[in-house]
Amino acid sequence: MGDCRPLGFLLGLPFALVALVLSFLGAVVWLLGSLLTCVCPCCCCCAGVANVAMELMTLPFKIITWFTGQIPC
Repeated sequence: MGDCRPLGFLLGLPFALVALVLSFLGAVVWLLGSLLTCVCPCCCCCAGVANVAMELMTLPFKIITWFTGQIPC
């Protein structure tokens, strides 16, 4: 059979919506961290914050693929 997992998609959808909100928050943090890094390059921790924010922005995709992978067809 194919790779059909609609049940996993439906179960993971609420968690993906929460992760989507976190990704918007991550986008704001990334923007602020990038601006702070450009203004003051000696502040290395801002680059780390921007990297964590990038992980938050990819979180919805990771959650939905994890959920669909956990539920057998």
